[in-house]
Amino acid sequence: MQRRQFLCTATSAATALLTAGCGPAPRALQGGFAGIDLERGHQLRDLLARGAPPAPAPAPAPGLVRRAQVVVAGGGVAGLAAARALRLAGVEDFVLLELEDQPGGNSRGGAVAGLPCPLGAHYLPVPGDDASEVQDLLEELGLRQRVAGRWQYDERHLCHSPQERLFFRGQWQEGLLPQQGVDDSTLAQYRRFARQVQALMQAVRFTMPMLKSLSANKPPSPIHQALDAITFEAWLDTNGYGDPHLRWYLDYSCRDDYGAGLARVSAWAGIHYFASRHGFHAPGEPVDEAREAVLTWPEGNGWLTQRLAAPLHAGGQLRTGCSVLRIAEGRHGVEVDALHHASGQVERWQAPRCIVALPVFVAARVVQPAPAFLQAAAQRLRWAPWLVANIHIDAPLQDRPGAAPSWDNVLYQDDNPGGLGYVDAGHQRLNTGALLAGPTVLSYYQALGDLPQGREQLATQPWTHWAHAALDALAVPHPDLPQRATRVQVTRYGHAMSIPVPGTLQFLSKIGLQRPSIKRKALSNGEQAPWLPTPASARLAFAHSDWSGYSVFEEAFTRGHAAGLWTAAG
Repeated sequence: MQRRQFLCTATSAATALLTAGCGPAPRALQGGFAGIDLERGHQLRDLLARGAPPAPAPAPAPGLVRRAQVVVAGGGVAGLAAARALRLAGVEDFVLLELEDQPGGNSRGGAVAGLPCPLGAHYLPVPGDDASEVQDLLEELGLRQRVAGRWQYDERHLCHSPQERLFFRGQWQEGLLPQQGVDDSTLAQYRRFARQVQALMQAVRFTMPMLKSLSANKPPSPIHQALDAITFEAWLDTNGYGDPHLRWYLDYSCRDDYGAGLARVSAWAGIHYFASRHGFHAPGEPVDEAREAVLTWPEGNGWLTQRLAAPLHAGGQLRTGCSVLRIAEGRHGVEVDALHHASGQVERWQAPRCIVALPVFVAARVVQPAPAFLQAAAQRLRWAPWLVANIHIDAPLQDRPGAAPSWDNVLYQDDNPGGLGYVDAGHQRLNTGALLAGPTVLSYYQALGDLPQGREQLATQPWTHWAHAALDALAVPHPDLPQRATRVQVTRYGHAMSIPVPGTLQFLSKIGLQRPSIKRKALSNGEQAPWLPTPASARLAFAHSDWSGYSVFEEAFTRGHAAGLWTAAG
C-alpha cells in the first residue's frame, strides 16, 4: 500500500499516467490449483513409504494381468520421445503409463478462460547440430524445411518481436542484461566475462544436449571437472566478477534453467548455460540472431508434447492417471504394477523390456530391487520446486516508459523470492488487433530451489498465497494489474528439475561409464541402436532428464529417443 500511495500522490508526468490504476479496488479474484495433481503424487509416496526403509512397501495385488512388448513408465518428454522412437523402429506393441491425466511432464499446456497458456516450459531454442534428434522431430512436425540447401524455420512458430525486456530502474529496457545507466566498470566486466566464455568454448566442448560432449569411454575433460567441482558463485569470486548487475543476470539465468541460483549450481552449469548455445554477448557486440532464435507457442512446449502424444492416443498405447507402483526385472521379462486411479484397480503389465522414464527419486522407490547406481543417484541428486501462476487479464495493462511489451518480461531484483518474470501467452497471435485490445494470459514463473522449505510451502500454502505474491510483484511495473486480473491458476511442481550442484556432472558420468556392456542387434530398418548414455540392464533402460542433472527439452528428448531405439534393438 505504501508503493501505491506513493504512485497516487506523485506529481511527475510519468507517474501521472499511472494514477488511473490507483483508484478502483482490486476485483474479487477467482482461481485455484491446476495442471498437476499433487495429492495423487503424495498418495503414491505414502503408499510406497509403508515398507521399512530402504525397502518400499509391497504393491497391492493386481486385479488383472496385461502383456506388451515394451512398457514405458513415465509420460514426460523422455517417455514420449521413447514411445516415438519405438514407433519409428517398428514397435507398436507397447504401453506408456503416466501419473497425470495429461502427458508432457514439465512441458504441459493448459488454458485459462479459454485462452491457451503454458503450465511449464514455454520455449525451445532453435537446436544446433548436436541436437540432431530434436531437429528431426521439428522437421517431422513441419517446423523446419530445407530451402535452396539451407534449413529454414516456419516464422509463425519463431518468437515474434519484441522478444524480451527488463524492468530496471523504474523503466523497461530492451534485453535482459542490465544496461540502462550502468557505469563503465559494469560494462568492462560484461566484456571480460564474454571473452572468458568464448575462450572456454574454444578450449572444450559444451553441447546441448550435454551428453553429446561426453565420450562413451572417457570421463569429462579436466576443465569440465574443475568447473563441476565448485559453485558458480565461487568461480565468479575467484575470477574477480563482483559487479552486482552481472551477478544478478547470471543468477537469474541459473534460476531460469536450473531452478536455483549461482550459490548452488556448479560453475560448469553456469558456463554451460551460455557456452552450449550462443555464448554471452556484451552490449554492442555482434549477435547471431538466427542462433539465438527460439520457438514458442501460446501453450508453450505443450504444443510439442501434445503432438508427440497424439499418435499414442490414436493407437491406444497411452494410459494416463496411472501410478507405477513396482517395476521388477526377472529372468524372462519385466513386471510393472500400476494403480489406475479412476478405477482404483492395480494392473500388472508383463513385458520383455521396460523403459524407466521416471524421475530418479521415483524410480529408486519403484524399481525392485533398486540397483546400487539408482539408489546412489536418488541420494546424490537435488531437485528444485517450481510454480507457474497463469494470470488472466481482461484488457491490456498500463505500462511504464521504455521498451514495448514483449514476449518475455523480467523484473530486476523481483521482490518475490525466485521470481522470473512473465511471458505473454498472447504474444504469438497473428491478429494484432486482438493482441492490443483483447484479454490475454500472463504466465508468471517462480523457481523455489533457493527458498527455505520451498517444497513444504508449495504443498501447504493456499493458491491465494502464490497468486497474490505474483500479482504484488507484477504490480510494480503494472499498477493496474489488480483491477485487470480476473482469474489465477497456479501449477505446482514439487520436484520440477534436478539441480546441477557441484559434483553432479562427475557423478552422473561415472554412472554412465560403468553401465554394463550389452550388445544390441540392428534395428528392423537396418540401423544400429545408439550407445545408451544412461544406465541400463538387460531388460531396463533408464531415460529421464535427471540423468543429465538438469531439465531441458533437448536433454529429455535425446535420452528418451536413445532409450527407445536401444530397447527396440533388444
